[in-house]
Amino acid sequence: MKSFRLSALTCLALGLTAFAPAQTPPDTATTASSTPGAAPEQRRIYLANDDHTDYMWTADADTSNQVFIDLIDFHLKLADETATNPSPYRARFNADGSHWLWNYERKKSPAEFERVIARLKDGTLSAPLNTLVSCYGGQPAEAVLRGLYYAGRLERRYDLRFTMANATENQVLPLGLTSLFAGSGAKYTWRGVCGCASKLPFKGVLNQRPREIYWAAGHDGQRLLMKWYSLGPNGIGGYWEAGSPEKVIDYVSTNEGFKSRYIDPVSKKPYNIIGLFGYGGDDLARKTGVTPPPPIPAVPGLPEVPSSPYCDHFHIIAQKLSNDQSQIIVSNELDFFTDFESHYGATLDTLAVTYGNEWDLYSASLAETSARVKRSVEKLRAAELLATLVSLKYPAFMGNHLGARDRAFQDLGLYWEHDWTADGPVTRGQRAAWQNLLATEIEYYVDSIHSEALLRLGGMIPRPEKANRFFVLNPLGWPRTDYADHAHPGSKDIHVHDLTAGQDVPHQIVTLNHVQYIRILAADVPSAGYKVYEIRPGPGAAKTDPAATANISADGDATFENAAVKLVVARDGAIRSLIDKRRGGTELAATLDGLALNDFAANSNEGEPLRVENVGPVSVTLRARSDAGLPHTTAITLYRDSDRIDIRNEITTNFADTRYWSFGFNLKDPSIRTEEVGTINLNKLRSQGGDYADTHARYDHITLNHFADLTAGDGTRGITLSNPDLAFAKLGHSTLTSLDTTTPQINVLAGGQIDGPSLGIRGQNDETHFLQRFALRAHADYDQVAAMKFALEHQNPLVAAPILSKKNTCPYDEKSYSLLTISDPNVLLWSVKVAEEGIDHGVIARLWNLADKPATAQLAFTPGVATARRTTHIETDLEPVAIANDGTVPTSYARQQLQTYRLQQK
Repeated sequence: MKSFRLSALTCLALGLTAFAPAQTPPDTATTASSTPGAAPEQRRIYLANDDHTDYMWTADADTSNQVFIDLIDFHLKLADETATNPSPYRARFNADGSHWLWNYERKKSPAEFERVIARLKDGTLSAPLNTLVSCYGGQPAEAVLRGLYYAGRLERRYDLRFTMANATENQVLPLGLTSLFAGSGAKYTWRGVCGCASKLPFKGVLNQRPREIYWAAGHDGQRLLMKWYSLGPNGIGGYWEAGSPEKVIDYVSTNEGFKSRYIDPVSKKPYNIIGLFGYGGDDLARKTGVTPPPPIPAVPGLPEVPSSPYCDHFHIIAQKLSNDQSQIIVSNELDFFTDFESHYGATLDTLAVTYGNEWDLYSASLAETSARVKRSVEKLRAAELLATLVSLKYPAFMGNHLGARDRAFQDLGLYWEHDWTADGPVTRGQRAAWQNLLATEIEYYVDSIHSEALLRLGGMIPRPEKANRFFVLNPLGWPRTDYADHAHPGSKDIHVHDLTAGQDVPHQIVTLNHVQYIRILAADVPSAGYKVYEIRPGPGAAKTDPAATANISADGDATFENAAVKLVVARDGAIRSLIDKRRGGTELAATLDGLALNDFAANSNEGEPLRVENVGPVSVTLRARSDAGLPHTTAITLYRDSDRIDIRNEITTNFADTRYWSFGFNLKDPSIRTEEVGTINLNKLRSQGGDYADTHARYDHITLNHFADLTAGDGTRGITLSNPDLAFAKLGHSTLTSLDTTTPQINVLAGGQIDGPSLGIRGQNDETHFLQRFALRAHADYDQVAAMKFALEHQNPLVAAPILSKKNTCPYDEKSYSLLTISDPNVLLWSVKVAEEGIDHGVIARLWNLADKPATAQLAFTPGVATARRTTHIETDLEPVAIANDGTVPTSYARQQLQTYRLQQK
């Protein structure tokens, strides 16, 4: 349990023996040649007071927020008091997240915050890009980035750069996080793990890493200098590493095991530059002065320093322990990394692997709340595109939303805060209520800009006075054909006309949640744009035959098919057969361990009679209701001439155990790929050509973001699974210690306390409704871009809204419009938004090359581009991009690289 960690925190290392004045080093703290690979003449040990935060574990959010402010004030004062000391012995302080700065700015005066900024600039204070300490395995990539945005705004406002990003305490780490951090401007990172509440063994794993420091890389080649020491005595390798400075300094100086791993491959000698980070730990009592440290004795030759309620005397420790062999330096962490990189960076190993999930999994103990956040992150695509279109014509649009935006992005940085273990002084009920509050604030921002921008855009498209028109918005960066639902309480005796194509389109009337809609088949809706349709009275010329047929047999199963697929659906909503009609009638479903596709309970076919609903020329839905496993409903929808199979599951009762939706496939020797966090992983061990670390990892639950894909070993057939709501899955019979790469089955985690009833939120906080959707699509050989496009189309439906203008002249086109187009189909528009500082600072476009090879693409911006700049993912400018003669913006990408650009309109 996390509570065991308090024993590692002590003030006894301040010592009761007399201090001996040390030789004063130069301010640079560099005593050797900076030639790469050259060993420094004197060992340099960087001692960093990095204060670790256990937010909503040790105390509630309000208490922690106040501690942040008090500690910053204390360390500002201490910095002033030691400002005239030689550089290594000046007090420095390292917060473990930008949330410290966020709270200080909101509670203190502008002048006081300017004082903090000055100390950040001179290196006395430091903070990383990340909001606080998070578990990243369950996060969508865009949620990771939005959690870094406050630091980005500070960078631009104060001409700062935050070059560190951290994810401490949890024992594992996803692969793609490196690329997201590096793309946001980070250069350095460190891991200090807990070793508690962990299924990873201490001996031979946590206490013996193969590398103590290395370049952590992503698939795109971006990298961070990673310090990740083996967990050992006196806090080494933990997030409290400097908790006992004298003992840990002695350990790294003398312990042969540590020195044997901390080796320069050029000189074959131990590195002479060592970083020891972390002091505050979880002990809030000590932070707040409830438990003061013992007094510090007077030291001959040094100014007297009173005992601190915050137990910070690193400047005295550093001077006491420095000698001819070792220079101890009070560190802001960046000084260690820059020093180490300059001497050893050129010869370090590079490693790109994923270590799986551990504490990340506990967000599944609040499955529906976590799903709400994931849905909001996805809905942000459409909401921000709408806000951009409106802002280009009405620049003041975002003004009323800035407070909610900033709060929502900060909440995304907090939602996956690492104390999901929920085993501390803060009760599980308090933690669950806080998580729900964050989810509500995130939803509020996304829903508010989405709904207001829909109305405003509807007033910016011209419409003849008596015409009944609506527009259909495509939030994705390529033209697409899909269904669209438009609320229509009026007459059913109508038809719908595509103004661009000049022809009627298939439509039907559907009832969803007791509301009547027109559902149309919208063809070729432009990239990041819209198309206009008109509702006209009477019958039209479009097709009216049903999009699919359903025949229910005497035993209760249903055969359900369209032009592309044929399904056999059981009464519990499981799919017993899936025939790919376009590829020779191949059977893709398989029953494994009694479980078929979308199966919730093995060997069960219990349920009410299946029923068919919303039959029409666009789609047909087959609905099941069953108590198999748990009471749940399943709605399966097929569309006209489409190979997409939509599945909507709703669990309608509470549960406290661990549950899965299973999908078994008829695919021999499958390759299984999934989107993790900012990357696409091949789920095999590194020694087998995959992306999972061979050791030091957990293998029982992989991250499942937008999609999973299983393709047969011979490349003749496969299937893509889209996943809008959940975050993790178990491959076949995977265990903690083994990754099953041969069983063609994926079990998507519906929810539960993975590591037992003591970790996570119990009983799903009494939630009784869980929406958990999927979609399936058959294919031939694996196509990574097609897999992501399929998932994005499923999870980002076309958006329909009425055209409200009564004018014939409006800012936007009467029939169709496209804001952005991209020349290379492998490069996908990931997001488009108004710049954080406003539309006068441009439009931000984020693009992802999904191919496993480099790509170039021209980005066309419909208003025309006056200037373009490449930025970090948090919108800090990097360099200008020359605009091509045809007005497009040339962009280039490494394999699987995500890039961000600022476009200023003409």
